[in-house]
Amino acid sequence: MHIQDTHWSTASAIATGGAVGAAMGNGRGAGDAARTTPLRVDAQRNLEHVLRAAREVFGELGYGAPMEDVARRARVGVGTVYRRFPSKDVLVRRIAEEETSRLTDQARAALGQEDEPWSALSRFLRTSVASGAGRLLPPQVLRVGVADDGLPLDGARVPQQRSQPVNGELRLVEQRPAVAEAVVAPEDDAGAAQLLEVVGRLVDRARAAGELRTDVTVSDVLLVIATAAPSLPDAAQQAAASARLLDILLEGLRSRPM
Repeated sequence: MHIQDTHWSTASAIATGGAVGAAMGNGRGAGDAARTTPLRVDAQRNLEHVLRAAREVFGELGYGAPMEDVARRARVGVGTVYRRFPSKDVLVRRIAEEETSRLTDQARAALGQEDEPWSALSRFLRTSVASGAGRLLPPQVLRVGVADDGLPLDGARVPQQRSQPVNGELRLVEQRPAVAEAVVAPEDDAGAAQLLEVVGRLVDRARAAGELRTDVTVSDVLLVIATAAPSLPDAAQQAAASARLLDILLEGLRSRPM
């Protein structure tokens, strides 16, 4: 009887030990899963930080700003940026595509919500400038034709959307006058073509109604969006300056009775 009790005790201990071991194994698995979950969350958070920083940096300095500036603004290592975006071109394309889509949505909303052609165009310009989307327009939609000055039709574009303020003073980047429609090369993404098509409808309607100057093109409208957001250190001053500058530019776009 004693021998049987010993056998039962031994078997019980083995079973208990196995159960404990299995539980510990399960605990390790759960711990591993718990450790990998924050890594996934951290990776997503880092991606959001990088994209937000890229919008800010490129909006302030143009697409020529280095990746190191983006990493510094995102408070991550530059290696983290490159793990998500193997080259700067990939990051620039991601930001440009997002901003192009946002502008296209704003143009469609203006078309759908405003019956008057001038009101629709004006609404689109005001909404776009206020949202800051014009600061990140992709270069291909800012290529414009320039007549009689020796430049090819796609040779002129805005290399930098805004200049940096010096001693709080507003500084504007001089732009060449646009007199032809924007050109999107076949290899450029379809999003830019959609933006040009929708903005073109706004322009055509306003021009047909006699409210838009006949020489104003889609390129001119996009240049207004890209340049009507001056960089000032104070947010309230910047908003007021943008609104005032846009008022002046809109007056310049309107046709005048002969």
